[in-house]
Amino acid sequence: MTTTAAERGAARCMAVLGAGSWGTALAIQLARNGNDVRLWARDTAAIQAMSGARENRRYLPGCPLPDTLDPCADMAAAVEGADDVLVVVPSHALRECLTALEPLLGAGQRVIWATKGLEPESALLPHQVAAETLGEARVTAALSGPSFAGEVGQGMPTAVTVASTDPVFARDMAAAFHDGVFRVYTTADIVGVGVGGAVKNVLAIAVGISDGLGYGANARALLITRGLSEMMRLGEKLGGERATFTGMAGLGDLLLTCTDDQSRNRRMGLALADGLSVEAAQIEIQQVVEGVRVAREVDRIADQLDVEMPIARQAYRVLHEGVAPRDAVRQLTDRPFRAEKD
Repeated sequence: MTTTAAERGAARCMAVLGAGSWGTALAIQLARNGNDVRLWARDTAAIQAMSGARENRRYLPGCPLPDTLDPCADMAAAVEGADDVLVVVPSHALRECLTALEPLLGAGQRVIWATKGLEPESALLPHQVAAETLGEARVTAALSGPSFAGEVGQGMPTAVTVASTDPVFARDMAAAFHDGVFRVYTTADIVGVGVGGAVKNVLAIAVGISDGLGYGANARALLITRGLSEMMRLGEKLGGERATFTGMAGLGDLLLTCTDDQSRNRRMGLALADGLSVEAAQIEIQQVVEGVRVAREVDRIADQLDVEMPIARQAYRVLHEGVAPRDAVRQLTDRPFRAEKD
């Protein structure tokens, strides 16, 4: 019989920083699994609205907040006494959030993030930003994998990966989240998990463009398969493990993000194919589209490391150089034939 974390004696007090759709969904999952959760957001009015409605009606409507989830507008109060802290903010805001968090942390408090992407300008992965802001000695982890916030909030079956070089922390976080419908795998490959979470967003924009132009299922399969090869090439060059990219945080997240219209990155590609500008598409989507920023950093890293990533490159050109979507696709299809393993 399946038992919850609380029934296994693993219930924790968790602070969750970031009350967007994903932060709220993960906070709900933690609370639903028997943990005491404090969900922080800097917007006092949003916190008051959530407290009154017992629901995040702006970002995650239809998903009630469990009784053990306490919305909180004071970061210090949310963190004080928590066993561990989960950070769920966009990649461009990660450094700011961790910098504010660092002086509030006690000696034994550990930090896990569910941020996917690369830091703008520096192109650092989340674990590198964490090391710079929290210090190398702080125990940290990353949560990633194929998961839409709405489905997690509704308690639908989901699987994710928790990556940490500290196996005890990885197991603790797996126990905190894992229940009969939310499955957690663990790995020590925090680099590979970070690369997968970043690159898949760029590839999803490319697939959205292709689908929006009406190029069909064959082209979609091509882009996903060859896109996975690009992810592997970059990830292994940065020190990730090949097996990670065929798992939940690699192929799993790539498939999800490329093929379902719940994906903001896929919707960005569809909008671009329909003739909208990046700015107009962003307004229409109304939430951060990580792949737009990340495409620039992925292209730069690939160039610096001499890693061939033609799909990611064309996505970058559409997003940041004004190349027409059809011309970008033509650049890909006109490439000479080659051995598949290359």
